[in-house]
Amino acid sequence: MPPELIALVSEFAPTDGGHDTAIPGLQLVRLNEPGALLPARYEPGLVIVVQGRKRATLGTQQLLYDALHHLVVSVTMLPLSQVIEAAPERPYLCVRLQADPREIGSLVAASSASSSEALPPATPAPGLELARTSPELLDATLRLLRLLKTPRDAPVLAPLVLREIHYRVLTGELGPRLRLLSLADSHAQRIARAIDLLKRRFAEPLRVEDVAKAAAMSPSSFYEHFKQVTMMSPLQYQKQLRLHHARILMLGQGLDVAEAGHRVGYESASQFSREYRRMFGAPPRTQVRQTRSVVAAGA
Repeated sequence: MPPELIALVSEFAPTDGGHDTAIPGLQLVRLNEPGALLPARYEPGLVIVVQGRKRATLGTQQLLYDALHHLVVSVTMLPLSQVIEAAPERPYLCVRLQADPREIGSLVAASSASSSEALPPATPAPGLELARTSPELLDATLRLLRLLKTPRDAPVLAPLVLREIHYRVLTGELGPRLRLLSLADSHAQRIARAIDLLKRRFAEPLRVEDVAKAAAMSPSSFYEHFKQVTMMSPLQYQKQLRLHHARILMLGQGLDVAEAGHRVGYESASQFSREYRRMFGAPPRTQVRQTRSVVAAGA
């Protein structure tokens, strides 16, 4: 890993957590210690680990990613996630880039390789996949982060470097999978549309048949393909979206437990508390109280 890349991420992510940057869609992450295994939400994009190691668990599948690998997220995924290698003197550092579907579609249309390289079988792959990080991808990432030090140049040059980064991923080992998402009527694109529907209407009572209809698939085919992509059923996925959003409402906006549960579609506060505890390992009231005490102490 280029020392300059490590130094740049450290400089622009000086404390624990995610740090937005002046370049739209670019976020830098720093964690100084290993963490607990917790439910997470990964939005479509690219994660390039610069230092340390992290684990994502989907059902029985485990993905370990480090400075040799990058993670491609093709649809919103809800894995269990855990930083397993980090220390104050050598923190976990990574670069996150949001996916730009229009840019990917443009590159697929412009790439001569897309017309000659065979696409993989139509069966959807998991929406979270690992690949080796090539020297060319690292070089483009380094040039993108250098632009953080020359903000006058970034508005003009960053879009060009971001296009190159997308191109490097598309021409890498996971490129054929990403190209399936650009095909308007592919199964991958239909599942992506269904996920978008669930994200917009997660608080509403939805039947699998209704979501399958939006994806233009039979319920049985939709259920099978959805589970292959997300590693969970549509209703499990909707439940996790609800609980993730409830956590944001309580910890980020200060809503009480009953109101947060109601906002995300739970009629029963006790059912909400049971399912929240099962997912996050502690009752919602306990997490809210702990978070407020940390804030009050100035930690």
